[in-house]
Amino acid sequence: MKKKKCIAMLLAGGQGARLFALTNTVAKPAVSFGAKYRIIDFALSNCYNSGIDTVGVLTQYQPLILSEYLGNGEPWDLDRTYGGLHVLPPYQAKVGGEWYRGTANAIYQNLHFLNQYDSDHVIILSGDHIYKMDYSKMLSEHIATDADCTIAVIDVEPKEASRFGIMDYDSNKLITSFEEKPAKPKSLHASMGIYIFRKSVLVDELAADEEDKNSSNDFGKNIIPNMLEGKRRVCAYQYEGYWRDVGTLKSLWETNMNLLGRNPEFGLNGQGGNKIYSRNDALPPAYLGSDAKVQNSIMTSAEIFGTVVNSVLGEGVTVGKGAVVKDSVIMRGTTIEEGAKVSYSIIDEEVVVGANSKLMGESSDNLVLVGRGVMLDKGSIIKAGDIVEGGTV
Repeated sequence: MKKKKCIAMLLAGGQGARLFALTNTVAKPAVSFGAKYRIIDFALSNCYNSGIDTVGVLTQYQPLILSEYLGNGEPWDLDRTYGGLHVLPPYQAKVGGEWYRGTANAIYQNLHFLNQYDSDHVIILSGDHIYKMDYSKMLSEHIATDADCTIAVIDVEPKEASRFGIMDYDSNKLITSFEEKPAKPKSLHASMGIYIFRKSVLVDELAADEEDKNSSNDFGKNIIPNMLEGKRRVCAYQYEGYWRDVGTLKSLWETNMNLLGRNPEFGLNGQGGNKIYSRNDALPPAYLGSDAKVQNSIMTSAEIFGTVVNSVLGEGVTVGKGAVVKDSVIMRGTTIEEGAKVSYSIIDEEVVVGANSKLMGESSDNLVLVGRGVMLDKGSIIKAGDIVEGGTV
């Protein structure tokens, strides 16, 4: 078989605990986003747009909905005879099996996949970020600089820096220091969790890490610092485009709101860069009743009989007569019954908000969250900051 230039390993097994009820039954990369997408669509579409046709998706936490959504990879042109999309859960081997212990161990447990598709380079991706990026440009720079590893870097705000791996690099883009989530960051150069490795180097580093019984088996905590200590050539690739880690309710809400024209560099249908693809690309337009009022909102195949302002509504959402939805994210299959008032809320899939209920979020810092499948009785009052999950309320 023809040797591949670069294959992708996409880490999609995270729990996403800071999204609370949204990830009780689904992996974070499978959380709905932007009316017709799921978060994982971004990394997969980036692979397609970058000419990467072999992707291993490493799943672990609550994989059912994610695996079903991925299917054979056809929406992202990954339904291929040689290569394509492969879901890689932890498995029971002849000499034993175990859960992935960390990001590095997850890749180590799938070295058979890397060896099956011979390639010169491997790109490691996270399945839980919102961004559009041409990985081929990063790969070209990685090859040109003769790097053992190249890390995608974005500059962040000082208040955000301690959430990321932070590094320094010189005028030749050589990384001189790296610290994972430092209490006192020395720079604002943050790792995006995107790494391109020379494959032979990656295999050696993973094997050495696996031998270290004190290791957390993590790229940021162990692999990268060990490479720097071992004088490996680790380079930075400075990224200037839109990128968001949607690991909190506030960041998820804000990133959805960016779709409403509040951030001109962020477009999904080709504007500002390549298109983002989804399994739901062919959804019909929304139906608007005679009394419907819609202002500055995005929706797909929804039925609107009330008022929707500054909101993002997913597939099959219904907003009843006299209901008002403002500054909110409403995910697929949810019904907002007549007379209900919803503001600054994130409502998960297949929820019923009873007639004349009031969901009274106040800001991006004080949202209402309603988890998947909840049925709110009519007249329910949910206050700002409340999280509702599990059955009928």
